[in-house]
Amino acid sequence: MTTRENKPALRLLCLALALALGGCALAPRYDAPPAIETPVAFKEGQGEWVRATPADAAERGPWWQAFDDPVLNDLAVRVEVSNQNVAASVAAYAQARALVAQQRAALFPTVTLNGSGNRSGSRGGGGGGTTVNSTTGTVVSAGGSERNTFQFNIGGSWEPDVWGRLSGALAGARASEQASFADLASARLSAQGELAVNYFNLRSLDLQRDLLARTVTGYERNVTITNNRYTAGIAARTDLLQAQTQLANARADLLGLEQQRAQLEHAIAVLVGQAPASFSLKAEPTWRLQVPAVPAALPSTLLQRRPDIAAAERRVAQANEEIGVARAAYFPSLRLTGSAGSSAATVGDLFSASALVWSLGLSAAQTVFNAGATGAQVEGARAAFEQAAARYRQAVLAAFQSVEDQLAATRILAEQLALREEASRSADLVEQQVLNRYQAGQVAFTEVITAQQTAQNARRALVQLQADRQVAAVSLIQALGGGWPGLDAGTAAAAR
Repeated sequence: MTTRENKPALRLLCLALALALGGCALAPRYDAPPAIETPVAFKEGQGEWVRATPADAAERGPWWQAFDDPVLNDLAVRVEVSNQNVAASVAAYAQARALVAQQRAALFPTVTLNGSGNRSGSRGGGGGGTTVNSTTGTVVSAGGSERNTFQFNIGGSWEPDVWGRLSGALAGARASEQASFADLASARLSAQGELAVNYFNLRSLDLQRDLLARTVTGYERNVTITNNRYTAGIAARTDLLQAQTQLANARADLLGLEQQRAQLEHAIAVLVGQAPASFSLKAEPTWRLQVPAVPAALPSTLLQRRPDIAAAERRVAQANEEIGVARAAYFPSLRLTGSAGSSAATVGDLFSASALVWSLGLSAAQTVFNAGATGAQVEGARAAFEQAAARYRQAVLAAFQSVEDQLAATRILAEQLALREEASRSADLVEQQVLNRYQAGQVAFTEVITAQQTAQNARRALVQLQADRQVAAVSLIQALGGGWPGLDAGTAAAAR
């Protein structure tokens, strides 16, 4: 083939390359997350607000170590390895990464290779000798003929990304991958936070069980004392019946705590990826409460660490790219194809220059009429973008609410602690004094029951408040995306 004959094909190839290199992006420009009105500072704390920049990849560290509990430390590590919700998020992230690789591959040519060999023939009715055509490879005989055919072909096709459809799909897939990574971080944080809350509630029940067990022991003494007084004719039978009722109710309450503890233990087993039947936590009636000290000033930039906010923002970026992909349907799609191959009667002749055949072509396809379907797809993509932007704004507002709630809870629970301690001390004194007066015959047994129930409720309320402070600390850590700078075992302060 002459150079003049090659010129149209070369022009065709140059045109396709120029279109590909000069491709344009049709997606709207996306430089920052959707705007949202933000407060100057936290209402329930200190620290100024600055414009959010997702920082979900920042190292959070083992925040649970701030509670200084070796058992919790071990369980939290097991959650990251064995929790099935976390495992599902890991698989979803791997799937998103594979989709990015798939979209990236669409930017490159596709090359195919084919080869074949056939032998065909026909059978005649006569006899005679046999001859072979060395050029065509045909074997001819009086009884028929046979023919060998060998073919070899290599071809390729490529869709130039003229209108940015493929690059937009790739950018959208990357944003989806980043959102999946943030979802994975969110799943880890959620599972670890749920574990910590369940663990603290379980330990609170251990303390309450110990208190109630001692209360039951005291009620048993009351029954013995009242029975002796009744036998001696000092007390009425109603006093004995009241003492027995009080003891039976306390024993029933103790069994109720057993049920609650079993349920929490089962929930923890599932969180660490283990069957409840093979998991148990030893009761610790002398467990020591620890609550991390919250800094006086918490900058709102800590919200940037929240993985759910990062995931919502990345989905806005993905929806923005989908607008460009939809708009690309207004323009023709181009495809460059080429192939080279040969066909011969023998394998030796298959690669000779005379047997070579090649082709090069450029095709274009344009939708002429689809009753407005393309416009509807573009409008749908824009609506999806607005939906993603609204969800992002809602995620940010919900994050502010969560932080404010937990800051208020942390402050108020700390103030309540001193009052609960005072109430418990006073109730203990009243209980002892009323019991002494009853034994001296100065008051009725109903006053003893009232004083003992008040003291028991005050003691249990104090233990529950201490657990609530820990739960509030965990919730604040989650609301801030995994804690705050300097959150470690050194910031833990023993609960009073």
